[in-house]
Amino acid sequence: MIGENNTKEDSVNQSKQGVKNDARGLLTSIKKYLKELLDFREDTDHEATIEAIKADIPFKGATAWILIFAIFVASIGLNANSTAVVIGAMLISPLMGPILGIGSAFAINDIEVFKKSVVSLTTMIVLSLLASFVFFYFFPLSEDTSELLGRTKPDIRDVLIAFFGGLALMVARTKKGTVASVIFGVAIATALMPPLCTAGYGLAKGFSGNSVGFMYALGAMYLFTINTIFIALATFLVLKLLSFPMYKYANAAKRKRYATIATVVGIAVMIPAFYTFINALEESRVNAQLKAYIKNEIATIQSFQLIDENYEADNKVLKLNFFNEVTLAEKNMLESRLTTDPRYDRLKEVKIEVKGSDTKSFELITTAYTEKRQELQESKNIIAGLQKQIEDLQATIYGLNTRIEKDASKSNQKVIAFTRISKDAKIRFNEIEKIGFANILSSKDFIKIDTIPQVMIKWNSILPDSIISPIEHELRAWLQNEMHLDTLFIEREK
Repeated sequence: MIGENNTKEDSVNQSKQGVKNDARGLLTSIKKYLKELLDFREDTDHEATIEAIKADIPFKGATAWILIFAIFVASIGLNANSTAVVIGAMLISPLMGPILGIGSAFAINDIEVFKKSVVSLTTMIVLSLLASFVFFYFFPLSEDTSELLGRTKPDIRDVLIAFFGGLALMVARTKKGTVASVIFGVAIATALMPPLCTAGYGLAKGFSGNSVGFMYALGAMYLFTINTIFIALATFLVLKLLSFPMYKYANAAKRKRYATIATVVGIAVMIPAFYTFINALEESRVNAQLKAYIKNEIATIQSFQLIDENYEADNKVLKLNFFNEVTLAEKNMLESRLTTDPRYDRLKEVKIEVKGSDTKSFELITTAYTEKRQELQESKNIIAGLQKQIEDLQATIYGLNTRIEKDASKSNQKVIAFTRISKDAKIRFNEIEKIGFANILSSKDFIKIDTIPQVMIKWNSILPDSIISPIEHELRAWLQNEMHLDTLFIEREK
């Protein structure tokens, strides 16, 4: 029994040891695979890499003309809002060479390479700004486009693009042979040329009288500075990681002095890079919390009808423009949520400015619309009633006229319906402005009284007597015939 137990224990121990050995073998295999996958030190050509970087630093002759043409192509693409044209300009741009030269100079302590790189990069920047300024200043169709405005406000993504793009470019540069597709891809991703063209556009806009153009220029140069610094930083880190040999000087004191200068300059260059990174990261977090605040605290409340919002980072003021009216209590509630909720810890110093619509709230507008519709309907009913009264009055007047004519006919058979006579007279003799008829009592001997039919006529005052006389003669004959009168006097009314 004891022997059997020992045998079982040995078997279990052997199994455990076998599992351990298998695990160690698996880990060793994984480490070996990862090392072969990610380690690129053996595939590095130190001498060829440095020579290639130095060859791209000089800026003269054909390189200068290539840059000028590329600047014009990029400016046209930005003006036309064409991404494809801008990408084409980036591919032929020689701006990357001096930036890699600056990063490599810090890494290998080569002060001469640093001097040449700074001179070339400065010349390129000045020439690029001048060329883009000339284009946008004299070109008549310059206007803000999304391609231009997209380069005026860099954020954390631009920092990361420049840094990782620079790493990819330097790894491609240090590899034996040429990886043109990687280099072209990095040239597009880091986009060194569009910010310079945008800066030239901003300067042209500023010198044309629009002060916002200078802000565009500052934002674009800020983006270009980010790209330049972080590409140089990526170059420095890759060369240091690959243990590129330091440049050796014959004079030990001179070597030490140059090393100190390179270190100081390197630190001075990296300080704004890290400062930029931290600021961009903080700004990105603030914007993310602002979006979350608007989404969680405003968009979820149906009574709030937000038109737009604007955050002024310099003053730390969030301006909210609502369609509806916002009461003081509602504004206090919004401010309280902003300052007390831990989800918005970076917005505690932000002030809120609320603007309600000047046109009243949606509910008030709806109520007013309903009331006006009711008032309009009531007005229509009143108008319909008045029209009915007018029709009744017209019928009454017609009846009274008819009765008067009937009474006149009964008292004097010579009198006919004056209403018909007056209408027909106006139709036949358009020159009449007024007509009247009456039986005039007259006496010649002051004993015998006769009844004389008389018509009062007012003619158009612009007509001369030479025209009125024959017309009046014709009117008398017509009236005598219509009224069956032997005698009829016509008197003109002045």
